[in-house]
Amino acid sequence: MSFQNQRVVIVGGTSGIGLAAAKSFVAQGAAVVVASRSQAKVDEAKQALGAQVQGHVLDFRSEDDTKAFFAKVGTFDHLVVTAGGAVMGPFDTLPTADVRAAFDSKFWGQYLTVKAALPYIQKTGSITLTSGVYGSRPPQGASTLAAINSAVEGLVRGLAVDLAPIRVNVVSPGLVDTPIYSGMDAASRQAMFQHVADTLPVKHIAQAEEIAEAYVYLAKNTFTTGTVIQIEGGALLS
Repeated sequence: MSFQNQRVVIVGGTSGIGLAAAKSFVAQGAAVVVASRSQAKVDEAKQALGAQVQGHVLDFRSEDDTKAFFAKVGTFDHLVVTAGGAVMGPFDTLPTADVRAAFDSKFWGQYLTVKAALPYIQKTGSITLTSGVYGSRPPQGASTLAAINSAVEGLVRGLAVDLAPIRVNVVSPGLVDTPIYSGMDAASRQAMFQHVADTLPVKHIAQAEEIAEAYVYLAKNTFTTGTVIQIEGGALLS
């Protein structure tokens, strides 16, 4: 399957996994539209991806914003959502407001994006959302992320039935070296990555490009729906 003459919308496509996925789709001939909350990131992504790529500012937590965004984009073939915030901390002390904000972002943001996209996505197309390995194997302090990721995966299974023949899948990444960790000092970040890498069968932390391949596969494979692609370096085995 070729992506020539196909349009791919990537919400969260201006950094990390989303940007890597955008590069992969562009390389395979797709017309790509990226969106994120930051105009600066949109501008940087367009510069990195090429003038042919469209970019828009979008707060996917807002139903009005998502509706206006897709009305502007128009008809397209594939939707990828990699955006979404996260929060970790002990269940008994993590503020409920922080938990609600995380759900508003990673769960409700993806939910609202799919709902707003439906009038415009081709019936032969696909939707790929993002969960995470903590939905299957949460460490201490990740109960909120476990709940959010599990909710996203449950939503995908239901949508694969409700929205057929549009295909709906989800990518569940493990730890990935992306700008989301840029707030840590370099030594602490590298120590964390090395600690996790030592526990994995593959002995390294994922790069965004490795995860991006899963989104391209799910858009391309017309016999895959309702599926969770675990791409976590063997974390579920260790």
